[in-house]
Amino acid sequence: QVQLVESGGGLVQRGESLRLSCAASGFTFGWYVMSWVRQPPGKGPEWISAIDTGSGVTRYADSVKGRFTISRDNAKNTVYLQMNSLKPEDTAVYFCNAAGTILHPEGYWGQGTQVTVSS
Repeated sequence: QVQLVESGGGLVQRGESLRLSCAASGFTFGWYVMSWVRQPPGKGPEWISAIDTGSGVTRYADSVKGRFTISRDNAKNTVYLQMNSLKPEDTAVYFCNAAGTILHPEGYWGQGTQVTVSS
């Protein structure tokens, strides 16, 4: 039914770039604020970015501001995360999230994609 599928992760060296994608289906994508959350190995989840439904307003965690860019294409039901100037501390599993509603307060989550940055 509802699916969020992340892709684009991989192994890169410090300073390189990756572009993550999250393809959504099974719900009205354009009605949801979308976020990216990451979880480094052995640590808790860290929210890193969000984008509004249609206004284009975005927010970023200080740790990625100026390096990462979130975007969405509602016609394609897809949210993206362009990651530049990657650092080893960016190593994590990256998840996309559709914000919860009163009927689904837990929101929707993908399975995650691994990003590893070597030094």
